[in-house]
Amino acid sequence: MLKRLFPILDWGPTYTRETLSADLLAAVIVAIMLIPQSLAYALLAGLPAEVGLYASIVPILVYAVFGTSRTLAVGPVAVASLMTAAAVGQVAAQGTPEYLGAAILLAFLSGVMLLAMGIARLGFLASFLSHPVISGFISASGILIAASQIKHILGISAGGQTLPEILGALWENLFQINPLTLVIGIGATAFLFWARTGLKPLLLARGIEPKRAAALARTGPVVAVAVTTLLAAGLAALAQALGYDGTGIKTVGEVPSGLPLPALPPFDADLWKRLAMPALLISVVGYVETISVAQTLAAKRRQRIDPDQELIALGAANVGSALSGGFPVTGGFARSVVNFDAGAETPAAGAYTAILMALATLTLTSLLYYLPQATLAATIIVAVLSLVDLGALPRIFAYSRSDGAAMAATILVTLLAGVEKGILAGVALSLLLHLYRSSRPHVAIVGQVPGTEHFRNVKRHDVVTSPEVVTIRVDESLYFANARYLEDVVQAEVATHPALRHVVLMCPAVNAIDASALESLEAINQRLGDAGVSLHLTEVKGPVMDRLRRTHFLRDMSGRVFLTQCDAMRALAPALTAETCALPRRETLKAR
Repeated sequence: MLKRLFPILDWGPTYTRETLSADLLAAVIVAIMLIPQSLAYALLAGLPAEVGLYASIVPILVYAVFGTSRTLAVGPVAVASLMTAAAVGQVAAQGTPEYLGAAILLAFLSGVMLLAMGIARLGFLASFLSHPVISGFISASGILIAASQIKHILGISAGGQTLPEILGALWENLFQINPLTLVIGIGATAFLFWARTGLKPLLLARGIEPKRAAALARTGPVVAVAVTTLLAAGLAALAQALGYDGTGIKTVGEVPSGLPLPALPPFDADLWKRLAMPALLISVVGYVETISVAQTLAAKRRQRIDPDQELIALGAANVGSALSGGFPVTGGFARSVVNFDAGAETPAAGAYTAILMALATLTLTSLLYYLPQATLAATIIVAVLSLVDLGALPRIFAYSRSDGAAMAATILVTLLAGVEKGILAGVALSLLLHLYRSSRPHVAIVGQVPGTEHFRNVKRHDVVTSPEVVTIRVDESLYFANARYLEDVVQAEVATHPALRHVVLMCPAVNAIDASALESLEAINQRLGDAGVSLHLTEVKGPVMDRLRRTHFLRDMSGRVFLTQCDAMRALAPALTAETCALPRRETLKAR
């Protein structure tokens, strides 16, 4: 029990010097990547830069204790930051203490909700968000995030929560472009795009070993930060020497040094109520992203992830973020992949990353005064555009029109109405699609494949049937949403077969029958009996039969329950099955 609640007790006792070395190397690489990202995501959330650093210390330490993934890197991420800005922007003005307090409260509420879901073992709820919907939401969010950062690249003021609002604001303020900011922003963006694909081959060509080249290639954002900060500082000094009143380049400004102090969320009942739904949405989206990344990386090393424990770990991490003055966090895809590729062996790598981030908060913040906001915007744009996968839309449409339509609708709603309405639309579409599909389960009229013991769909195979027997194979569990549909199918078959004497429900795929479906079966039995037709069941699974035995349905049923379809046809249509089902198993195999 303790090991399940505190996975650190599982891997901690076997920690070795070799593991320490691997974890330290991974921590250094991830910390180098995380410093500019944490600043950028705080900017995206509309918060002071130091809040991004705060959200990258305590949450990582907490996850190292409670998390089951050996390589997941927890911290600020783009989508959660965008959702934070959208939610908090509705209750407070950006740049005010109330705005920061609302962001802290959002992290706290998200953490409490995740903890409650983990204790109640509700990890399965994430399955109700279909992959096309999540993919559409993330792609649309990536487009929104990238569009929202263009203002920093151009050096202008422009707001908006939806794509039309953002584009309209950019157009209206286009004349305010600052040339120096534009040069820095475009240069940083171009360099970062090149660094993602071109830096590693260049280092390999210079004779650097592959592992070291891969690690150095991750330092692109740090290089961009250092170069543009020096450039902005030099331009500011030159402008001052020439008597100009600044350069117009917006920088991060003064970033307080020191570790985060304990903080409590504001106790305002109305604020808690207004942020409850956004916190729930952030919790669900963050958990889905976290568990997807964690399971993908764990599978590569044949490790196991506990979904319910991940809820607890992520919830504790968010509570830790709130109590240390941070904002909502989750598992980041890019950082986790870097952590994995860098050779991290245990969650201790995350703890070492947190220590390095704490040292950076203590010692490096004074160097960030002239860091251009355009550089942070470039970092965000390059990071989020890798999440956009619009090419998945035609692929999903080709496979499933309904899933493709759900993905397209999620993208459009997110872009045109905002992230909250987008994810709500996605959840609603996922549930509606599930209900629609299961309300019309696949059923097939089956017949016997000549010379075999197999029974297949009469529309797909050459089979033989008896005019007195109709076998309906049900390929779905029966519950309230589809029970009436089965009644309609049976009624239609009875109406079109005047010589019918037996209806057989073949149930190899029926894993459950709820109370509503049981009532429908009773109604089917009653109507068939009134028409002089018997109802039979075949291939009923053990758990389903156990529940049926606790009712009067089996006693009232006009027909019988057969172990196999062959047994049923041997009893109901002996002439049809005399050459196959009546044979012993060994002779049947020879006949095939």
